[in-house]
Amino acid sequence: MEERININVSAINYDKSSKKISSVLGKLEEMVHGQDDFVITDSEFAFGWHFFVVSVNREIVVKLSTQMGDTYEKLKGKGLDKKFLTWLTNQVTEEDLKVKFAIKEEMESSKFGIF
Repeated sequence: MEERININVSAINYDKSSKKISSVLGKLEEMVHGQDDFVITDSEFAFGWHFFVVSVNREIVVKLSTQMGDTYEKLKGKGLDKKFLTWLTNQVTEEDLKVKFAIKEEMESSKFGIF
């Protein structure tokens, strides 16, 4: 069974944001020769934001880090997952979208005060 990184996404514009994220991850799949390595859920709308989850196969993130080498290691964040969030944020913010990312498992544990 494949390991996945689940990312909570908060966005002002779901259509534009999900299309950009899908485009970036599609290009990543092409770059590392992956296929069907990510899933984007439908959004839930609350407080003027759309909330949804992007689930990414950890294998393509490992391949990305290998291909980028030292450049990937220099990205902000501790560990593979956090560096991937930084990379994804950099790719998406070029389009000037209002989007925020967080690792789903970390958010779930922190709401109960467990770190």
